[in-house]
Amino acid sequence: MTRPAARLSVLFIFVLVLSALAVARSKLSAEQRTARELESIRHQPSLLLAFLREMPKGGDLHNHLGGAIYAEDLIDFAADSNLCVDRTTSMLIAPPCDDSCEKFTSKPLIACAYGDHILYNSIVDAWSMRNWEPGNESGHDHFFATFDKYSLASHTHVGEMIAKAASQAAADHVEFLELMHTADGAQSLQLGKQVGWDDHLSQLRDKLLAAGLKDIVAATSRTLDSDETKMHTRLKCGLPDADPGCDVTVRYLYQVLRGLAPGQVFAQMLTGFELAQSDPRFVGLNLVMPEDWFVPMHDFELHMKMLDYLHELYPKVRIALHAGELAMGLVPPEGLTFHIRDSIERGHAERIGHGVDLANERDPIGLLREMAARNVLVEICLTSNDIILGVKGDDHPLPLYVRYGVPVALATDDEGVSRTDLTHEYLRAVQTYDFLTYPLLKGMARLSLEHSFVPGASLWAETKPFRPVSACAGPMSEKSSAGCQKFLDSSERARLQWKLEQEYDRFEKKQ
Repeated sequence: MTRPAARLSVLFIFVLVLSALAVARSKLSAEQRTARELESIRHQPSLLLAFLREMPKGGDLHNHLGGAIYAEDLIDFAADSNLCVDRTTSMLIAPPCDDSCEKFTSKPLIACAYGDHILYNSIVDAWSMRNWEPGNESGHDHFFATFDKYSLASHTHVGEMIAKAASQAAADHVEFLELMHTADGAQSLQLGKQVGWDDHLSQLRDKLLAAGLKDIVAATSRTLDSDETKMHTRLKCGLPDADPGCDVTVRYLYQVLRGLAPGQVFAQMLTGFELAQSDPRFVGLNLVMPEDWFVPMHDFELHMKMLDYLHELYPKVRIALHAGELAMGLVPPEGLTFHIRDSIERGHAERIGHGVDLANERDPIGLLREMAARNVLVEICLTSNDIILGVKGDDHPLPLYVRYGVPVALATDDEGVSRTDLTHEYLRAVQTYDFLTYPLLKGMARLSLEHSFVPGASLWAETKPFRPVSACAGPMSEKSSAGCQKFLDSSERARLQWKLEQEYDRFEKKQ
């Protein structure tokens, strides 16, 4: 065979191979092509990040509003309020401030940081995990110390904070946020302190209601009206140049500070239950503050007793609880053995935040089976668990939850303090765990909406595997039928889920 003929033969074979590959690819579904694309770039970080940035993610169910904002924005909020900053500790202080921005001043206006890069950078590092390195201060302690340092900046900028959280969610292709938010400020805490403690919870509830707790609930709703108006203004909602964050659905979990005195914790719990019953924007409640601190550990059983009592009175109010955000050595061994199980069985938690110390619980395999049977979702916060607890990779229980069929969803926790976002949580998950295929990631996103506390019937008749209700059976890439549209009109949850499916259809067609 002549050399030109040989070249033509090779070229012909090459064309045949390409044609065969094209035919094979054309027979794959859009989801299968997308799954192949993910596997082909799994070990190429830049391409993987671009892929995951555009991937629809459903909802972020574990997001503290107070920790969601980046330090740079908090500095702007503090400057807007003319607050001072302690140069040594980076703690915000109310005016009056020092008259000068000179470096010898100890309490300058925080606006001085705009012209002093050393001060500015030291504040950002103090208010977040940026540049933190293991040393005299643990990641745990540095993380939780940030909140007191910048909290003054948030008091009069809640609307702006919600706007920032929604805008970031939109950038991550997240359509739903459940923000943990102590929306009444300190009002219920003060009322709880004023009324005092009573072991008889029914009598204590009556005292709090008689002392004006319902007025606090009503005032909290009015305050949120104002804050959401500021959010919409900040995002330019309704205008041609509106921020994409306007399209993110935002709901709230009332945030109870469990590290305080029993009377104050109960007053906040009662406020959360009353709010969730009266204001549809509050879809449930959660208990926060470090689980390993003395009061949350010492009063854990009491807190479960409070939740059990209030759940009986307000059975429709949804409960998510931080539980198992612990690691060996942080507390005595016996403290690791029961928080997740008791939060479910006694605290009536429908979702568990973190669940990191799973393997230390009594009968962990039995607990996994119970969680799967009860359909309790775990909110997985990989970056947070690493920097606070030092738990990551094979030491993290995510693979166990997946193996035993416990529903899971990725979440950010405190994305501003951690310097992360939901896209990077997905990136960390894919780079850490090879078993996390595209269908599993897509399932997590679907589960985030399935287990959200937004009201209404689900689009899914079952989730193992995902199968839509009969009214909406058939390809979801098409416009909904009259029967399906009627079903969607009756359920806010189903509408969000349908929207997610349309986003997946568009995303997968691009691959």
